[in-house]
Amino acid sequence: MRELSVDLPDEAATAALAGRVGAAIDGGLVCYLHGPLGAGKSSFARALLHALGVSGRIKSPTYSLVESYPLGDAQAWHLDLYRIADPDELEWLGMDALGEPGAVVLIEWPQRGAGAIPAADVEVFLDYAGAGRRVVLRADNDRGERLLRRLQAT
Repeated sequence: MRELSVDLPDEAATAALAGRVGAAIDGGLVCYLHGPLGAGKSSFARALLHALGVSGRIKSPTYSLVESYPLGDAQAWHLDLYRIADPDELEWLGMDALGEPGAVVLIEWPQRGAGAIPAADVEVFLDYAGAGRRVVLRADNDRGERLLRRLQAT
């Protein structure tokens, strides 16, 4: 399975899907989040981080570019590259840490970091669909395909 499409009528449905993705992660994940402004990328990322056990307030990395959260023995990273004009600007962020085993890496606006960020396992494409949203999850490798199979089984 390479793609999974889901209609999301409201923010609760977005959070529920993100929770299912969180439950399906096994051993880390690099997830690119695509979509226009306001389509739900940050909401999806927040809900996914909560599903992974991050408690408390989850800040948007719009201005800081990156926020990190402990996940037991691993780390979760949430990046928002909207304000990046050139991928070379990411050099000072310490991108090597994003490749740690078991890390969960969520990257909004990944096209702005092309060549400087880790390759995606799964890409999430959010877009408007009437009053709700439509999401397509696309697997980019074997890890991504395993995740989509686990999602479809739930």
